[in-house]
Amino acid sequence: MLLQTRGCAPTRLLSPFARLFRPYLLQVWGRRSCNVAAIMPEAAGFQGVSDFSELQEFSVSDSESFWAAAARHRLSWTRPFHAVQDCDLRRGKIKWFDGGKLNVSVNCLDRHVHVCPERVALIWEKDEPGSEVKVTYRQLLETTCRLGNLLRRRGVRRGDVVTIYMPPCPMAVASMLACARIGAAHNVVFAGFSAEALADRIRDAQSSTVVTANQGVRGGKVTELKKTVDAAVRSCPSVQQVLVAMRTDNPVAMTAKDVAVEEEMLSEDVACEPVAMESEDVLFLLYTSGSTGPPKGLVHTQAGYLLYAALTHRYVFGYHDGDVFGCVADIGWITGHSYAVYGPLANGGTTVLFESTPLYPDPGRYWETVQRLKINQFYGAPTAIRLLLKYGDHWVRKYDRSTLKTLGSVGEPINTEAWEWYHRVVGDGRCAVVDTWWQTETGGICISPRPSDPDAEIVPGMAMRPFFGIEPVIMDPEGKVLTSKETSGALCIAQPWPGMARSIHRDHQRFVETYCQPYPGYFHTGDGARRSKEGYYKITGRLDDVINVSGHRIGTAEIEDVVNQCGAVAESAIVGYSHDIKGEGVYAFVVLKKGVEVDEADLSRQLKDMVSKKIAKYACPDFIQLVQVLPKTRSGKIMRRVLRKVAEQEFNGLGDLSTLDDPAAVQKIIQGRRDSGAK
Repeated sequence: MLLQTRGCAPTRLLSPFARLFRPYLLQVWGRRSCNVAAIMPEAAGFQGVSDFSELQEFSVSDSESFWAAAARHRLSWTRPFHAVQDCDLRRGKIKWFDGGKLNVSVNCLDRHVHVCPERVALIWEKDEPGSEVKVTYRQLLETTCRLGNLLRRRGVRRGDVVTIYMPPCPMAVASMLACARIGAAHNVVFAGFSAEALADRIRDAQSSTVVTANQGVRGGKVTELKKTVDAAVRSCPSVQQVLVAMRTDNPVAMTAKDVAVEEEMLSEDVACEPVAMESEDVLFLLYTSGSTGPPKGLVHTQAGYLLYAALTHRYVFGYHDGDVFGCVADIGWITGHSYAVYGPLANGGTTVLFESTPLYPDPGRYWETVQRLKINQFYGAPTAIRLLLKYGDHWVRKYDRSTLKTLGSVGEPINTEAWEWYHRVVGDGRCAVVDTWWQTETGGICISPRPSDPDAEIVPGMAMRPFFGIEPVIMDPEGKVLTSKETSGALCIAQPWPGMARSIHRDHQRFVETYCQPYPGYFHTGDGARRSKEGYYKITGRLDDVINVSGHRIGTAEIEDVVNQCGAVAESAIVGYSHDIKGEGVYAFVVLKKGVEVDEADLSRQLKDMVSKKIAKYACPDFIQLVQVLPKTRSGKIMRRVLRKVAEQEFNGLGDLSTLDDPAAVQKIIQGRRDSGAK
């Protein structure tokens, strides 16, 4: 026996929410009898579960039994856990698989090496087409062990946080797994962030070790990653060493802190003893933008995260052994963590690391890659799909996409036009399109059309159905659960699940205030949603002031802070507005200091350059409108809903302006928007 769990006897008692929506669940999941256990072995011991609707009900009503069975089946344990979960969302207390011990790198590498050492684990799709590199599980394990031994020899210990600033490449994945192997947490920072943004994350994580590459290559352009790290660590006194890998052959200046990774690794052993980690030990930090305050380091732990990533990867996308999974997200984001690294590797899969862009060297890059690598599941962002749609069908149809079985969408809700093109042209009308909703905070996909009966309906542009163990609810502003068939409001989740974040690094109170206090007893996602009469869910966007630019979330407060540092600027307000390509664009309303005269073109270049250097290029304002004053309430709060309407040119739906200190100011802003002609 691997473990003994509490409350493992299957029950047929449904929660109040499941009972309420049972008729809709039956419609959504279908009642066609099928051998669920043949598709999902975890379900073999669940009495009375004969189809997916019953399995979904069971996973919510008896979540402990469901997750215990999944954990037994999917993960290899050093020591069995004695309790499935101990959670209280009101207090922000989240613990899964207490008492259990395991090692994530063993689950992702060693157990597969024992069975199929020469199976390809990674396909590194380098920037230049046709230069892909295949890495087997044996090779990846050896690299991970050498790097783990190097980190140990250089003083990295269990509980330390190692910051990784690298493009998608095998060495970056090995760095993540090496940290997991020796018990250190990793903090992967997107290798497009500025030195200042990188420094913020290094300081908050209190990292003494940084791993980077000499340069990055993307879209035919070389980026100076080492120089960015050098600039960042100058303001990070905690950093004692920088491990530098060579992505290109170009030498870079090395300092006394720098370590040549490939050279040093040659002397390390190919075996590295893994540390048995507690289920709730930290696996990684990942920083995400909030609507106010500095970026927050979400804390994800070992067993629960890995289990959820593995389960969602297999069942949302219909992944089968031998498939090639193509997630084109960067490893610097949660999508890359869960569906380019941990989910596929935990399942013994072959995963693609995509280094390039959808337009390099031409708009057929994705589909040429699908043909050459024989990709079976493709997971990308609506931003890229909308971009490629504008180049026409030719760039898709010239390549063989017959290996594709599932098309995924991630980053923001996909619009109907893009969904239809994705399905009809890219998938030839035969591939399921799964629009997935989830967040850095959730660890993995929470709402998507699959898993379900293969013949179940998929509605374009809707995430639709909750994943196993997920119980979504819609709340009104007073915190009441909305139970009607067709309704909209704040999207919350009624009970915990293993993959969710546990805290914010060094600030658990902020975690509680952000996710647990707005609706006590529920996880507050910060997103709005609409439920259809069939019980399907459609995500309507952020409820707070966060802009989702090409799948990258950025807090408006962060951009405003940079803009306001300009000597000519008195204050600013940043809002998101609909953008044909990026989903949301960044619109800046800027008030100049009294008596200051500027050339608008020069000011625009200056502000964009500041934002690019201090945050990232994707955060740069697409449009900057100079205004005399910002619309504020009498208490001094900026009326952002009005500015969003102006940016969208919805001038007739501004709502009640009576609370504004100067209602006439709005008309001047509207006139400036009209005169600008910006789209």
